Amino acid sequence: MGTALAQCPLGKIAHYEKLRVSPHKMELSSSNNSFNVGLLTMKLQSSSSYTIMSKGYNGRIFALPDVEDFSWEEVPLPILDMVENPIHLKNLSPKELKQLADEIRLELSVIISKKEKAFKASLAAVELTVAIHHVFHAPMDKILWDMGEQTYAHKILTGRRALMHTMREKDGISSFTSRSESEYDPFGSGHGCSSISAGLGMAVARDIKGKRDRIVTVITNATTMAGQVYEAMGSAGYFDSNMVVILNDSHKTLHLKLDESSKTPINALSSTLSKFQSNKSFRKLREAAKGVTKRIGRGVHELAAKVDEYARGMIGPLGSTLFEELGLYYIGPVDGHNIEDLISVLREVASLDSMGPVLIHVITDENHKVADNFKTETAIKQQEDPHDSALPCRIHQKTYSDCFVEALVMEAEKDTEIVTVHAGMEMEKSLQIFQEVFPDRFFDVGLAEQHAVTFSAGLSCGGLKPFCVIPSTFLQRAYDQVVHDVDRQRIPVRFVITSAGLVGSEGPTQCGAFDITYMSCLPNMIVMAPSDEEELVHMVATASHVNDRPVCFRYPRGAIVGVNSTASNGVPIEQIGKGRILAEGKDIALLGYGSMVQNCLKAHSVLSKLGIEVTVADARFCKPLDINLIRQLCENHAFLITVEEGSIGGFGSHVAQFIALDGQLDSKIKWRPIVLPDMYIENASPDEQLSYAGLTGHHIAATALSLLGLTREALLLMC
Repeated sequence: MGTALAQCPLGKIAHYEKLRVSPHKMELSSSNNSFNVGLLTMKLQSSSSYTIMSKGYNGRIFALPDVEDFSWEEVPLPILDMVENPIHLKNLSPKELKQLADEIRLELSVIISKKEKAFKASLAAVELTVAIHHVFHAPMDKILWDMGEQTYAHKILTGRRALMHTMREKDGISSFTSRSESEYDPFGSGHGCSSISAGLGMAVARDIKGKRDRIVTVITNATTMAGQVYEAMGSAGYFDSNMVVILNDSHKTLHLKLDESSKTPINALSSTLSKFQSNKSFRKLREAAKGVTKRIGRGVHELAAKVDEYARGMIGPLGSTLFEELGLYYIGPVDGHNIEDLISVLREVASLDSMGPVLIHVITDENHKVADNFKTETAIKQQEDPHDSALPCRIHQKTYSDCFVEALVMEAEKDTEIVTVHAGMEMEKSLQIFQEVFPDRFFDVGLAEQHAVTFSAGLSCGGLKPFCVIPSTFLQRAYDQVVHDVDRQRIPVRFVITSAGLVGSEGPTQCGAFDITYMSCLPNMIVMAPSDEEELVHMVATASHVNDRPVCFRYPRGAIVGVNSTASNGVPIEQIGKGRILAEGKDIALLGYGSMVQNCLKAHSVLSKLGIEVTVADARFCKPLDINLIRQLCENHAFLITVEEGSIGGFGSHVAQFIALDGQLDSKIKWRPIVLPDMYIENASPDEQLSYAGLTGHHIAATALSLLGLTREALLLMC
């Protein structure tokens, strides 16, 4: 039996008539048949199904069923259905809170899995989230999260349950915390690492204003790789403001094989010690002892502090004294799935005033399951049956990242000096291929972009050829290192800027809008972008042969241009800064940069049907510019349009600077730039975002028609 799950907002009426299943999506269309539903399980008889197997595809396709093929059963969520905001948690017993956590975990498993994004971090943090909202009083108390991926339970409990299905969609809710979205989100989570700094600022502001609200920040293993976390902890210890830092430790590590013995243990002893450490009386006694030793003398105080640190280091887990050294009082480890322990510790900590910053070490498991007595057979099937849970089968399309890794592997096989350094929130799966082929030549440093850049510079100084792979939005965090540790010293680091341009459902948080601008203003940097996968392969080869200065190239997310593109050996571009003409015409010239060359070709096709002859050129390089190509376009055309998927100040600005100084704007040429609008573009599909930004082929064609004085035709084209 195939099983599909559908969820509707609480109290809404759902209208269903038939189920349409394709390899790409599942749709429910409406009719007059209506049901009052909370979380419904729909069972689909698979009598009319078959299996299809081909290269790159393996899945079951279901024929369109009749209405009688459906049967429905409601999965009861009695406690969750009563919770509209955190105040409804206050009077729940520990047993009811545990059931609430199970209900949230089940609902998350259904909703978020359909978004095809990682959500294990939120599943791991369910009990922790419930305990935080049970003890603290948001929104008066400020609760900050370092990572958006762990906030989905928080969103459900703070009035956004009915909107969870809109996450990452156009006009839907954000997958991160957002100040504009809810009063329960006091600070927006973006790239991580910021919650302690922002929380400390709020705590200091609270102290200056004489308020008494509590500040709680939740960080993860991933964000502890970044230096800002430790800078903020050091400041928190120095300022001694009252705040709570919760380390949600789910044993994430950059090591491929984590030794089980190195994991922090959770047992009855650790639970007892955590409660003792957080005990109000013990904390007051400890603070009183500190005061006494200070009055006796500095030597006695320092000796007592060392004894205290040594004793706590003996009973605490490995590394716990690091937080003590930074000035945070360490409590832990605490079982992150034990509601009673979490509430006990959090209540004690919440009751303390003017005791300084506290760090609570919470151990969670991303694979933690719903309680056996709460699971339904349907829920088990949805979670564990790879066929049923993946009913909307999806054919993998080859991406730019796939092509890049294939090309890099080929270059690395020929050149043993090539190494790869990766930094950012999440490593793309395609990079694992390089890691498997060359395990000793691949370095993943996690959320440590600054370190990645300078580390790459050191590798280059040591005689290697580093390819530093960082998403555009994360490279921003390491800009000072790019400027001073690489470009100023002309060190040949090869920057591979991934996720360039618009990124669809990830919205402005992961959007790579600014790299063309901030990389092309550097004096020694070679800046290039491929127009398709073949150009990408050649640019990998080109970068591997540049040994006298830094070089960067960008590529977007998503599928490549060709359908059956196969890996080929890259050929270095003969002349750095040399563009190319792809189509010639006499009426208007389109000069595209990077992936926007393809949309220029689409505009060419549209305009050709209207009898307009268009030249399409691929700039390839933003720096150095192909000034001969630009002169040729200006001299042979009355109109020039530059197109890029980047912010103001990028490729078009470099072209404008040249043609202005070269005197081209003094003659007949009229120039228009098409760039990303000067704003952050919210979640939507990639096509919707491109349309909103005015970067589709039709938008480019309409701009050309307007320049040619064909305003009516331009308007008709956009209708």
